[in-house]
Amino acid sequence: MSGRDLFCQPRRGRRGAALTLLFTGVLVAGAAMGSFPDLDRKTAAGQARSAVPAGHHEDVTRAAEEALADGKSPMEAAERAVSRSGDRWGAVYSQGEYEEFQESLDGRYTGVGLWARRERDGRIEVTKVASGSPAADAGIHQGDRLRSIDGRDVDGQPVTEVVSLLRGDATDAPAGTAVRLGLERGTRAWTQTLRRARLSTDSVTVRKLPGGITVIKIAAFTKGSGDLVRTAVRRAGADTGVILDLRGNSGGLVTEAVTTASAFLDGGLVATYDVDGEQRVLHAEAGGDTTRPLVALVDGGTMSAAEMLTGALQDRGRAVVVGSRTFGKGSVQMPSRLPGGSVAELTVGHYRTPSGRTVDDHGITPDLEVDRADGPLAVQRAETVLSGLGDAD
Repeated sequence: MSGRDLFCQPRRGRRGAALTLLFTGVLVAGAAMGSFPDLDRKTAAGQARSAVPAGHHEDVTRAAEEALADGKSPMEAAERAVSRSGDRWGAVYSQGEYEEFQESLDGRYTGVGLWARRERDGRIEVTKVASGSPAADAGIHQGDRLRSIDGRDVDGQPVTEVVSLLRGDATDAPAGTAVRLGLERGTRAWTQTLRRARLSTDSVTVRKLPGGITVIKIAAFTKGSGDLVRTAVRRAGADTGVILDLRGNSGGLVTEAVTTASAFLDGGLVATYDVDGEQRVLHAEAGGDTTRPLVALVDGGTMSAAEMLTGALQDRGRAVVVGSRTFGKGSVQMPSRLPGGSVAELTVGHYRTPSGRTVDDHGITPDLEVDRADGPLAVQRAETVLSGLGDAD
């Protein structure tokens, strides 16, 4: 699994809670940012309160209230209550953490501009360096090995932990704070001190392969990413195929995933989801490109909203899915404000693909499985599939 220092949920380990993967909910971000038809950003927390199963929410709220009355930390009490509840994807944020989470969905983050991946032997390898970032200015390259962060050995650590250390989530480190990296390149080993900066990310990148195939890489579904995909599809050469690269995409704003689906579908169902037992639906807009050959490229880091999009394109026969089985995150979270100002994200239901498949704990199985789906071979296999789709047309 790969990660980067931009879109990770705030580190909460200092309060005894485990760091969860970024954008934990396929719909958590949607609720947080007003992505549901009946929620808007200003009232999301208040309206979502009634959608959370009463016992679950009341236990968490009661714990926070009692702690506040006793002069203890309501946030720590709420976290313990969520942990006891067995809610795998439930989380509690301070007000500042939640605001930072919302900012990350807008495509802004504090970090050094590194993407990282854990290799099979446990090594942490730099997979990308954002141009103009502190990491780029320091001369760090793709392929460099990351050995330590602020003196802490990161070999064998989960990528999410590495991301948290790079961002400084464990200390709420703002822009301008220093982070010391231990690096290795071939036989050279050195230590480099960087200063975190406020950066923005290009969540959608587009490139052309020889032969005219367009590769649209979506790193995360941040605000505006769906329209960027639509623009890329319109600008792609006539009758050329598209590879929609969702590898490592951990989700984001559901509305942006639906807008992306609308680029390739002529309306119709994208997914269904339930909130406290009530069934709801997500539909694509009419007018998408339904004839262009399309391959969706996925791997074990494809999560949440990215899985929802993959499932819709696969179920509706719009795309051939190539890669490896996706992560399997298909539960729905919604936020509610707690006493003391913190915010709880609690699971309220699950979503299903158009054919009724559940994704939680199962993931999406590709039509064509590829070993090491995060490598260049997967793109080559996607090209081969596209050539066959073009011949079939």
